[in-house]
Parts: sequence; C-alpha cells; structure tokens
Amino acid sequence: MLQLPVVVTIGAVFVGVAVLIGLVTSIVLSWRSAERKRLLAVTRPSGDSVQTPQFVSLTTDRRTDGWQGAATKLGRSKKELTRLESRLARAGFEHPAGPVIYTFFEYLAPVLVGAIPFLYPLFEDYRLNWLVAGISAGAMYFAPGFFVDYRLGIRKQQIQNGLPDALDLLVVCIEAGCGLDQAIVKASDELVIAYPLLAAELRILTTELRAGKPRIDAFKSLAQRTKIEDVRALVTMLVQTDRFGTSIGQALRTQADTTREKRRQNAEERAQKIAVKLVFPLVLCFFPALYVIVIGPAVISFLNNFAH
Repeated sequence: MLQLPVVVTIGAVFVGVAVLIGLVTSIVLSWRSAERKRLLAVTRPSGDSVQTPQFVSLTTDRRTDGWQGAATKLGRSKKELTRLESRLARAGFEHPAGPVIYTFFEYLAPVLVGAIPFLYPLFEDYRLNWLVAGISAGAMYFAPGFFVDYRLGIRKQQIQNGLPDALDLLVVCIEAGCGLDQAIVKASDELVIAYPLLAAELRILTTELRAGKPRIDAFKSLAQRTKIEDVRALVTMLVQTDRFGTSIGQALRTQADTTREKRRQNAEERAQKIAVKLVFPLVLCFFPALYVIVIGPAVISFLNNFAH
C-alpha cells in the first residue's frame, strides 16, 4: 500500500504533465487554425509599397534550359522529359531540377547503391553480396516512381475531397448573381485554407481564362492536369451546359450531390476495411504475447512435471 505523500506526488506530477501537454497542444492548434491563418493574411503587409520594377524576359528561362539539358544528357528524350515534367508537376514538384533529380535516382542511384556491398562486403560469401546488391539496386530503381505515385494519390484524394464543397460555393455564387468565371474566382479565394490544392487548380483555371483561352479548352486542361474522374465528369457537364445553354446552377447542384454521395460512400468503404486491416496486427503482435502470458505458465508446469 502506497503512502499518502507518494500518491499525492504521483497525482500532482500526472496533473502537471497533463496540463502542460494540453496547454502546448492548444497553442499549436490555435496557431494552425483557419481563423488564425485568415487573421494573419489580413494583418500581414500586402506588399503594395513602391517596389523596383523587374523586367522579365519573354523567352525561356536559362535555368530551365540548363536543367533540361542536364536531363537530356542523363538519357531522357524530349518526349520523355515533357511527360516526366507533367507528372512531377501533378505530384507537386514544379522546380526545373525535378526531372534531373528523378532521373538521377532512377538511373545512377541504383548503380551507386548496388556497388556498396562490393566496396564494403557485408558477408564472406560473394553470392550473398550479389543478392544484397541486386535487391538494393532494384529497390532504389523503383523507389522514385513509388514515391511520385504516392504523392499523386495524396493530391488526388485531397482534390476529390474538396470538390463537393467547391461545387456548393459555385452554386451559391451563381445563384447570388455572379457569372461562372467570377464564381470560380470566389471559390478559389475561399478554399485556399481548407483545400489549398484545389484552390491552386482553380486559380490556374482562372488565369487561363483571363489570358484569353477558350472556356471549354480551359476546362479540358483542368481535367487533364488533375486526372480525376469526378473532375472529368464536372468538366463534361460544364462543357455540355455551356454548349446547350442549360441552367448552370441546377447542373452544379446535381453534380455536388453526386460527388458528396460518392465521398460518403468512399468514407464508409474505408471504415468497413478497418476491421479486416486490424486482423494482421492482432494476429502478428497481440495474440502471440497473449498466448505466452496465458498458456506459458501451464506449459512450464507441464514440462516440469514430466521432466521429474
């Protein structure tokens, strides 16, 4: 039985640690909240003061040409380089050095990693060193593609989750009397905190429209950049609405209901998969320890009795 001072000390330490953790968590969450971000965006200097004008050349940037030349020297053709740049841009890597780094990790890194077991042998048997070198080189060769695919999946999921809310904002703006272009601008401004990726895509769409690109072509470019079925269905609906002159508000409302129902079904599907995914951690981690604790003493007694 613990003495009262010890119990009081343990309780005081527990309460103090709990209060400290709660305070730190509250401060972190408050600084990362949407209200705090909006307040900082309003109070931050807008940068409209007098600045020195900058002259930008209309030709291609020299740095971009240099990185493209480096990627070409690594074995990438112009067609492959264009396709790779588009893929990396959809994954969020828009720097000109992205294709060069990707090509390096795909072509040269497997050779360097595969040579490590021979420079610093891990085993006395050379066959095991060959095996380790092959596995390491293969893993390094496929790792960049898997990483880019993972980033693409995350970005697609975020855009798909924010699409129903964006459609609701478009419906509200259109029913309030705004045009479609102005509704897209307003939706991109409102979604910049909750769904920044979707807001960025809508801003690119707005920029293309302001630059004089036809609306149908701008919508098709949006579907081509995102490569999401819901966005393609939305673009098809907008193209048909713009072509036949039907009600945009009613079409957007129907599309918003469809995408929201699809998002709810996806959430229910992931929730149903949790029970199946928990089987493997339980079988591999929890049940062995439980069996050792429950059956272990009986097995030890059984062996001791039969040994005597």
